[in-house]
Amino acid sequence: MIQLFDLSKRYGPHTALNHIHLKIGKGEFVFVTGPSGAGKTTLLRMIFGAEKPATGHILINAINLNRISRSNLDLLRRKIGFVFQDFKLLSNKTVFENVAIALEVTGLPSKSVKKKTHQTLRLVGLAEREKAYPLSLSGGEQQRVAIARAIVNDPLILLADEPTGNLDPDLTLDIMTLFRNIHQHGTTVVIATHSRQLLAGADCRIIVLHQGNISGDTW
Repeated sequence: MIQLFDLSKRYGPHTALNHIHLKIGKGEFVFVTGPSGAGKTTLLRMIFGAEKPATGHILINAINLNRISRSNLDLLRRKIGFVFQDFKLLSNKTVFENVAIALEVTGLPSKSVKKKTHQTLRLVGLAEREKAYPLSLSGGEQQRVAIARAIVNDPLILLADEPTGNLDPDLTLDIMTLFRNIHQHGTTVVIATHSRQLLAGADCRIIVLHQGNISGDTW
């Protein structure tokens, strides 16, 4: 599903990723962890196609991102959901509109957009908040909107960057239950986190980054 070969990325003098080799199979649930600056966010952005490597190759479903056209990359990214650390919700649009926009850009008929958006908001427990605006929501609710937007296209891969970083323990548990439910439907889930709470009870693969290198990879 996801294959990285000799992947490197630098920002000026800083090495974000250093000749990474990594494979993540279809249907895996993976945590990527490490201290701040270890390369977690960069790794997710590379898989999403938002960053280009200095060296190496990224294959998603055997498609080499180095050799794909911009239009085809945009099509591929519709099958990769990304939950951003800062949510990136549009404050002037309702909860429903924030999620629906991910379907509207695909050209899906309006009737189908409405049906799928309603279904997804029910899945994340926000059916009663469809007409609310982001600034009126709690942090946990905003995170659920961000997740709904990321999964409304039924992605093959779901990436999440510190999705529980600003949530209290109870909300963290709720959000992780939601990710587990999404995973059970066959989605490959990759979560970047430094939360010891999440990692302590993890029964899945954990990849550890340190200064741009993979320092641990355990199941």
